[in-house]
Amino acid sequence: MAVTVLVPTVLRRHTAGNGQVAGQGSSVREILGNLEGQFRGFTQNLYAEDGDLKPFINIYVNEEDIRFLQDLDTPVRDNDTITILPAIAGG
Repeated sequence: MAVTVLVPTVLRRHTAGNGQVAGQGSSVREILGNLEGQFRGFTQNLYAEDGDLKPFINIYVNEEDIRFLQDLDTPVRDNDTITILPAIAGG
């Protein structure tokens, strides 16, 4: 199934500058794996060493934070939108 993934600026170097790409899979984890297959290096800054998302990476499925759903195993359906949003800090 195809979903739309909104790509943050920091990851667009892996998607040839595209801010929106199509991903295939039935869960967020599968979608990210599919995107890594399409765009080598896409996920290298998303995961911690233990395989979980890094704490400053926020992912939403249709505006719902996956941490309050089933995390990376959150199911997705055709025409869903996944938004990857790195937290921004500064002072």
